[in-house]
Order: sequence, then structure tokens, then C-alpha cells
Amino acid sequence: MRRNNHLQYRGIQILLALCLAITSGGCAKSLGGRSYDRGDARQAYAVTFGQVVSVYPVRIEGEAGTLGTAGGAAIGYSLGRLIGSGSSSRVGGAVGGVAGAVAGREVEKAATAENGLEITVDMDRGGTLLIVQSADVAFAAGERVRVLRGRGDEARVLKMP
Repeated sequence: MRRNNHLQYRGIQILLALCLAITSGGCAKSLGGRSYDRGDARQAYAVTFGQVVSVYPVRIEGEAGTLGTAGGAAIGYSLGRLIGSGSSSRVGGAVGGVAGAVAGREVEKAATAENGLEITVDMDRGGTLLIVQSADVAFAAGERVRVLRGRGDEARVLKMP
């Protein structure tokens, strides 16, 4: 009976860790033109105008953070500990933890990846910009747009109001 309780406890641990790993994708920073971080509020942006020259679909790779790695390690460790007993259980937990961490990292990267657009804009005041952002808004060649420039080299393309 004691072994059965232990397995139930491990099952609950695995389920909680799995839920944590799955929900970690919701914590990813949005890269869309219409999404702003809390720190972006009340910040000044330089606004310039231009015309879209071309738009190409791209894939924006995801990020691997500590949540996916830690969640995967916890799941792998818990599953690895179920193998054998005594020292073999500890070894199984260690191997499972490492394998789980690697797998959890890749799951988080896949969960936070998104479709994007490579948008080339001829600026009214001269020059051409190429900006990659999430595909949250569709753009077409020839369309007039606003380009917002923030801190550093940060920029985003927005439709005209």
C-alpha cells in the first residue's frame, strides 16, 4: 500500500510539473506591432511614415527560459525515480532529470515560437527599413504605414489610422 501512495504522490508531482511546462508558453513576450510591454507605456516614440515594398512570412524562433527547463527536469526526475529502487532509483532520477531538462527546454522553445512577417518599408524621408515582427496584422506591398521607433534600434510597423 505504501508503494501505491508513493506512486500517486509522484503522479501528482508529474501532473503539476507538466501543467507548469505547458503554461510557460503563455509567458512569452509578444513581438507584434500592436502589443506593448508594460514598460512601453508613457514612453515617447518617433513616428515616421513610409510605404510597404514587400512582405514575406518568416518564423520567429522561440525562447527557452528556466521554466521549461525546470519543469522538464522535475518531470524527468520524477519519472526516472520510478525505475528500480535504492541507488538505481537515484541514478534513474538523475538521468531522467537531465533528459527532462533538455526536453523541457525544447518544448518551451517550440511553444514560444510564432509566425512573423519581414516587412520592407521605403521611408518618406529617404532610406529603407526592414522590420521583423509577429504576424498579428497583415500588410500588403504599396500600403502606407507608420513606423514607430523606440529605445535603441527597436521599431514596429503599424497601419495608418
